[in-house]
Formats: sequence, C-alpha cells, structure tokens
Amino acid sequence: MGWCQNCGSPMGQHDTKGDVEPEIGELTLIKFRFGDSYLPTGTLRPETVFGVTNIWVRPDIEYVEIGVDGETWIVSKECADKLVLLERRVSAIGKIKGRDLIERCAENPVTGERIPILPASFVDPRNATGVVMSVPGHAPYDYIALEDLKRDELRLSEFDLKPEMVRGIKPISLISLEGYSEFPAMDVILRLGIKGQRDVKVEEATKEIYSQEFHSGRMKENTGRYAGMTVQEARERIEGDLLRSGKADVMYELLNRPVYCRCGSEVVVKIFKDQWFIDYGNAEWKALAHKCLDDMRILPEDLKVEFRNVIDWLREKACARKEGLGTKLPWDPEWIIESLSDSVIYMGYYTISRHIKEHNVDAGKLDGEVFDYIFLGTGDPDVIGAEKGLNPSLLREMRGEFTYFYPLDSRNSGRDLVPNHLTYFIFNHIAIFPKKLWPRQIVVNGSVLMEGKKMSKSFGNIIPLRDALRIYGADPLRVAVLATAELLQDADFSSTLAKALGERLEHFYSFSLQVMDMEKGAREKPLATIDLWMLSRLQQRVKAVTEAMENMRLREAIHNALYMLDQDVQWYLRRSISDEGSGGSPRVLKQMLETRTLLFAPFAPHLCEEIWERMGKPSFVSTSEWPSCDDSKINIKVIEGEELVKTLRDDVSNIIQATKTTPKKIFFYMASEWKWEVYMKTLDLASRGQIKLGDLMKGLMVDPKCLGLCSKSGCRRE
Repeated sequence: MGWCQNCGSPMGQHDTKGDVEPEIGELTLIKFRFGDSYLPTGTLRPETVFGVTNIWVRPDIEYVEIGVDGETWIVSKECADKLVLLERRVSAIGKIKGRDLIERCAENPVTGERIPILPASFVDPRNATGVVMSVPGHAPYDYIALEDLKRDELRLSEFDLKPEMVRGIKPISLISLEGYSEFPAMDVILRLGIKGQRDVKVEEATKEIYSQEFHSGRMKENTGRYAGMTVQEARERIEGDLLRSGKADVMYELLNRPVYCRCGSEVVVKIFKDQWFIDYGNAEWKALAHKCLDDMRILPEDLKVEFRNVIDWLREKACARKEGLGTKLPWDPEWIIESLSDSVIYMGYYTISRHIKEHNVDAGKLDGEVFDYIFLGTGDPDVIGAEKGLNPSLLREMRGEFTYFYPLDSRNSGRDLVPNHLTYFIFNHIAIFPKKLWPRQIVVNGSVLMEGKKMSKSFGNIIPLRDALRIYGADPLRVAVLATAELLQDADFSSTLAKALGERLEHFYSFSLQVMDMEKGAREKPLATIDLWMLSRLQQRVKAVTEAMENMRLREAIHNALYMLDQDVQWYLRRSISDEGSGGSPRVLKQMLETRTLLFAPFAPHLCEEIWERMGKPSFVSTSEWPSCDDSKINIKVIEGEELVKTLRDDVSNIIQATKTTPKKIFFYMASEWKWEVYMKTLDLASRGQIKLGDLMKGLMVDPKCLGLCSKSGCRRE
C-alpha cells in the first residue's frame, strides 16, 4: 500500500496532495548476470526480454551493492530503501559509481547473450531499481535514446565507448504487429516526427505501441516456445517461467509516481504486517458485489465495465492508521479508521444525524444493538431504549427516517473515486444490509474547477461557502456550478458566470411578477395559433428537462428550463402583440410560469419558493408534483408553421442586411402544391407518432392526390 515514511501512515487518495490515488503495480525484476552479482531491471513487459540489446544506467549517481535474500544485487540507493519496506532481507555490501558500470557487459538470462551497459540521463534512480533494460525494437524511449547516443560524439568519447560498438547495436524484432514494420517503435517515432528523447511525443508513442502490441501483437519465432502466442498470453507465461526458474523476481512500485503526502514527503510502497485490512479479495463477497452492480444503474452507462474491473482486481485494503484525525477502531483503539474506509455507508447515517443532534444523544449509548435496530430492524425498541437510556419513540423515529430514505436512489461522486470509495460503497452495503436495501444507482461526475483549475483543499483555491453565499447568493452559486456540469466533465465555476446568472435570475423574478399582474382583471380570449404554439413548446421543454434530469444531464436541463424556454417566451410575446399593444394570453403565461417554476426549482429553490408563494400556492414548490409532458398538447403543425415564420423572417432580415437596401416590396415564392401536400401529410403522421420513412414513401407513391398533383407539376414516377 502507499506509505508516507514521514507520517508513518498508509496513504489513500484523500491523504495526498491533489487527491491522487496511489496506483500500485507489480513489476517483474529480470536479473541480468553481472559477474557474481545481478543487475535487476524492473519492467511491466517481461515478454520483451528476448529483444534486449543493452542495459541503461545513470552515470552520475552512485549505485549500491546489496545482499537480497541470499543474492547480490546492484541497484540504486532509493531502490534498496524501498526493498526494506517490501519486507526483503537487505544487507549492505558496497558502493559502485554509475560511470564505472559503463561499457562493461551483463548476460541476458533468457538468451545468454552478453549485452553492453550504456549511459542514459533519463534513468530515474527513484523508479524501480534504477537499472533499465533496453528494447529499441519495441520501446520508443529506448529506440530514440540509442539513436541519440549513436550521434553524440562527445558522449561516446566521455565514457570511452567505441563508436563502432554502439553504432553496431541493432533493434531486435520479436513481436509481429499488423500495420507496422519489424520495428514498431521506429515506425511511430518517424510518423510523429520525434527528433529526440526529450520530445513530449515520445510518451504518446510509447502508449500507442504498448497498447497495440498488448491487444494485437503475436510473438515471433525467435521467442522459442512462446512463438505464435498473443502478447497478452506470452506475458503471463514468460513471467511465470522466469519467476519459477529464479531468473526474475517481483517488486511493487507506484505506477503514477511521484505522489506526495500532504506533509510533502514522496509516497512509497510498503508491505504491512501489523495492520488491519478489509478483505475485498474474498471471492464470495466479490460475487455479491457483481450481483449488486448488475442490478444497479450506472451513469454514464459505459462506466459499468470499469466498476466490474475494479471489483475483480480489488484485494486487501489497509483500513486503519496510527496517526491523524478519525474514529478509533472499536476493537483496537490504538488504530484510527482511515477516511475512505470510514465513508462507505455514512449516507445511512445522514438519515438519522439530525435526530442525534436535536436530542443531544450521548454517542456512548449508540452501540451495535442500537444501530442494528435502526438499520436492520432487529430488536425491540422498548427493551433497547430501557437498557441504553434512550427514548423508544426516538429509536422508532430514527428507524422510520432510515427506511424512508433507504434504499438510496442515487450516490453521486467523482470518477477518481471509482477504484476506491464508490466500489467500497457497493461492497460494504451488501455486507451489512439485506438485498432490499442495496443501492440503486451511482452517478459519476467530474471535479469542480475554479476558473479552469481543479478546486482542492491542498491547492488552497477554495472559496469558503459563507463568502461565496455573501458574494453571489445561494441560487446563482448553485446554478453557476450545475450549469457547467456534465457527466464525467469537470464543472468550471466562474465568478463572471455566477454574477451573470444572478442578473438572469433577477430578470426571471421580475418577469414573474409582471405575469402575475397581467392576470389580475384580464379578460380571457380564445386561444390563438401563437398561444397553441407556446403551449406546445412548453410541453416539449417539460419533456426535454425531465429526460435530462432522469439521466443526470443537469446542464442540459438548466439550458432548457432557463435559456431555451426564455427564448420561447420572448418570441411568443413578440408574435402575440395586439392592436392594443399588449402581448400574450394571461392564461398561457400563467401556465408557463407555473410549469417553469416547477422545472427550475431543483436548481434555484429559494427563488422558486418565493415565486410559488407569490402565485398564491398553498404548498411548497419543493413538495409539489413534478410536471409531466402531455403529448396531446403538442401540436406539430403549429410548431412547424411557426418555425416557417421564423426562418422566413430570418432569411428576409439576412438578405436585407447583406444587400444593405430597404426594399419596397418583398416577393415570396412558394413550393409546388404537391410538395405542400407531401409536407402536410408527413406532419399529420408525425403528430400522431406514426411516421416511418419507409412506410411514408410507400404511402405517398400510391396516394392518388399526391400523384395527381405531382404529374401536373411535371414530376415523373420511375
């Protein structure tokens, strides 16, 4: 697990700077013979050992010679320190300068070939062993580094390297990959125009080759008994054979290093002995977790595969630490439960927390028997209350509150918590609660950015909530965050946007008051075509907002409820101005305002409650029924007719603007009568929800009216 040596504590995502989850991987250490010692090289691709042409070391650092479980290894000092944390028996033997290893040779444990040791400044002594095997045929970094060294006369001279020896090193092809030559690393470097090993595109090239070869590559004849195997299969087989033969070892390392503790120290990997774990590797438990996941809704849906993978690879999780803030482990008070392990079912506690605070309940009375009744329904509240000194009615009230909210309908959190908290959330719920109380949905969202940068406690760019409320107001603040939020995308909070939304919400409020005033003493008139259009558009907005809300597309919901519906209203008012100068039917505008207030209440609850009360409603808007779309009120013909008016108006306006003239007359040319007949027939079918293109075409081709009009206009059926 991740470990901070300075704090003496295991490290999870919430313990690191930038909230980075330490990703731990198992490296294969391939042991290259070097005299009576070994030069172990860490790799995630043991299958490429057949293509090693040389070893890279850092010439300007001092390596250490150490005893490791009865063998002698030459590694970086940083590696030796990490091996101690990995519970290896390590003893110091001596030291050797990196430059003294240059030009000497090591033996490939698989091929038996002697390969030279060459200098490389890119070797990181903090990464794995500080010794790197070079596979230039299939590793872009190795290919470009070797080519750079071949051209560097000063470098060759500095280490007394024979130019002909270095330039004679050729890549070895050991994996066939469709679409690439014998040397895929060379292909991608040439295609991307990479000129040197410091080019940032080398990382892009590496990811491409590693991914392509892993999923589509096959081992060649020069790999012996592994020939013909997929890279995926060969990797596992070769690693197993190397480990069994003693030609390789394993080492755990951070794959996303460097990761830093909040104290500033770099996080390393440590194997724990005296430690408490939650066994997420239990096969029976995993099966139940998969069952729960299968029955859950995950948004976005394609993340369900990611959750399945996490459930499969999760193993033991260190769940406690010796220092820091947190709850003491009940059965071992020397330990404190770490934050991710302590947060997996606190949404259940949320349901009763207000009762505990309001009644000032002594925490010492809330033991397992109390929680078993509240969360599992076991036990008699009268008996439990008498034994614990708690009011039985309070226990019943908390039990009722919990069963009202559970099973929880949706858990929302960031994607960075998928491999830990959110998956632990599934595991722990099914371990504690009966199936009928298992969670129903997880929604994965992005982070909250502040003016384009991640908002985090460790970055110090958080606005205290009290300050934000004072500056922007509760509703503008809420809408400003949600208006930029989409699933898996970061919500980018902007001060400018928050202020602009404050002004728009003020306009919404003032317009609402105007609508209420219009209704007073207004004489009702029959609905005009434009009124029917407004009512149709209103139903379409209800449908759009509802669908967006059900799929947690909050930005889309706000866009329709606030912006698009506002555009509809403005067009409606402009088109419905009468001779008296007033615009819009009070009845239509009242319906629009009521519906819009309901739609926007989740985003601006304070404003909408105020409007709702001003409208004389007896209840809260938050407890009122959500509007539902009435398809019978959507008049497709009216909507299309108004769209024709809009586009016609825009076309005329654009032509006048382009020609810079003020015409005295404007001529409009209409489509042929048969085209109008086809158009109206299509609209009629669409309004009844019966339109299918194939059926429509067949119907039109046998419609005497359409055919007759078509033939008059010169159209031929062929």
